[in-house]
Amino acid sequence: MTKQSSNEHIVTHIGDEYERFHGAVVPPIYQNSLFVFENFEQLTAAMKDEQSSYLYWRGTNPTVEIVEKKIAALEKGERCKLFSSGMAAISSAILTFLQSGDHVLSISNIYGPTTKFFTYIEKFGISHTNTLNTDLEAIESLIRPNTKVIYLESPTTMSFKLVNLKAIASLAQQLGIKTIIDNTWATPVFQNPITYGIDIVVHSVSKYLGGHSDLVGGALITSKEIMDHLFYHEYQLLGGVMPPYEAWLLMRGLRTLPIRMKAHQESGLKIASFLEESSAVKRVNYPGLESSPDYRLGKEQLKGYTGLMSFELKNNTYESVRKVINSLKHFQIGVSWGGFESLVISPNYGYNVEQLVKGGLDPGLIRISVGLETVDELLEDLEAALKLV
Repeated sequence: MTKQSSNEHIVTHIGDEYERFHGAVVPPIYQNSLFVFENFEQLTAAMKDEQSSYLYWRGTNPTVEIVEKKIAALEKGERCKLFSSGMAAISSAILTFLQSGDHVLSISNIYGPTTKFFTYIEKFGISHTNTLNTDLEAIESLIRPNTKVIYLESPTTMSFKLVNLKAIASLAQQLGIKTIIDNTWATPVFQNPITYGIDIVVHSVSKYLGGHSDLVGGALITSKEIMDHLFYHEYQLLGGVMPPYEAWLLMRGLRTLPIRMKAHQESGLKIASFLEESSAVKRVNYPGLESSPDYRLGKEQLKGYTGLMSFELKNNTYESVRKVINSLKHFQIGVSWGGFESLVISPNYGYNVEQLVKGGLDPGLIRISVGLETVDELLEDLEAALKLV
């Protein structure tokens, strides 16, 4: 990618190579499982360098490769590999740096299954510490001699706090610790952690990158050096690779990513501002608001804001949360986010309040993903629902 390549140019042209595909404006789906060769010598040469050869699509595939080039360019990274799910990407990224006896430090609220994965690998002798504090000194105090990885999200899951990426990356580099960030919320359009010194960026492409709620997948972006190791180990051996059809769907979603993110941001800011003024709402967790304690940091490391946020009801009982969610008409009730549709969910299931408080989350917290519907329609929906509490 050249310095002049805009996000719009990347998603519409990088990697497409029209002459290679007979002038097809949309590259074809290479649905084949293997590639054949004219002679045995060519096969053996390909096996010697599987990362740069088409041999078997558990390693490389032309359709998948096009999308990987686009995402690497968007994230300003050297290499990208696509996975069959976000968790396949996350687990592969984590495992590439760890062995028995190592320690992982995670920062603030992170994706629930990622926390479960840290618990899972304890049986291999890998320990894990989580801190809800995003202050650098507090984070540094929890680093051990055997800490090998710092794992973070910014903004964080559900609470949407920001973490100072430059400071964390600098600290980690000084101590020889690798850093991994889940950058799904911001997308490469609004944040590029690699430029701040983060080692690996992970995405659930099921969210904004795909954008149509019709695929599940993950992406991992890093340096050539790290990818050279990861490709032959965690990527190929664990086998959680993305099929070509899903990659083709992801390619289609990427074409409109910059345009969609502008729309999500515009509606998201309007809805966050409305919620902030509501008499039923105690707090809005959204770094795009000037009232956010992270607003200044956000202006430094974010280039924009998305449509995912949470708010906390003043009447923070399960009954109030349930009533608001069930009365919404245009926000569909469901997990995930980042698609064209608006969604709503809460981590309060009526039986886990103690666990929520321990994890730093208010029982009255409701998360919404603002989709691409008319914003006035969504505002009216929220206004009517909040009047009930």
